[in-house]
Amino acid sequence: MENNSDKKEELKLIQQAREIIQYGGGVVFTGAGISVESGIPPFRGPTGLWSRYNPEILDITFFRKQPEVSWKYIKEIFYDHFQQVEPNYAHRWVAKLEQSQKIFGVITQNIDNLHQRAGSRAVVEFHGTAYRLVCLDCTRPYDLEEVSLEKLPPICPKCGGVLKPDFVFFGESIPPASFRQALNWVEKCNFLLIIGTSGEILPAGRLPFWAKENGASIIEINIQPSTYTSTITDIFLNYRATKGAQLLAGEPFRKK
Repeated sequence: MENNSDKKEELKLIQQAREIIQYGGGVVFTGAGISVESGIPPFRGPTGLWSRYNPEILDITFFRKQPEVSWKYIKEIFYDHFQQVEPNYAHRWVAKLEQSQKIFGVITQNIDNLHQRAGSRAVVEFHGTAYRLVCLDCTRPYDLEEVSLEKLPPICPKCGGVLKPDFVFFGESIPPASFRQALNWVEKCNFLLIIGTSGEILPAGRLPFWAKENGASIIEINIQPSTYTSTITDIFLNYRATKGAQLLAGEPFRKK
């Protein structure tokens, strides 16, 4: 049970974080932890996707050689399940921060489109998105609703090439435009709000360090200490994403 001094310190940190956010000029940096409460499992950890699936299904070399095998599991993981999830309070609160001009936008490592569905408009999808497909041969992009996944692998209507989800596979580089935009934001932001990421995936994990080097305050919401907590984080809020967001918004905690 928390004692009074711990509670006072917690309230002090929350108030400090609110004041930093209220000043504006921030960026939100999110990982799998913000979407877990929407029902999307993380990739890593004891309950992560890699505890049930072989990571090679998202290796670009394997995909090129056996697209029908990769697509069988890609559809099961990302398309049969993702369609049923909804943005949670944390996603919606982040969208409100953008709408009230407290942040430039969101840099997300997630591919689930939940920030956009919650109302965010300025979103850098650092690892791409599952909601767009791209032809491996002619590079033509297709929105997900343009493509049928009934027969796998899906084929490009234009050239007959294999379509792949437009997110970063193992062995692929970060899209240059996404990298440039993310770097631009972290170099000029007043604060970086980290939500639900361990910081272990590179190069995305370096972004908060670059923000800190450029003078940004670092606020972190995580259920466990991360790569940032004891190194660059100024204010660490040890909560799940939705509760941390509600505390910073000044609202009573609700699970939904």
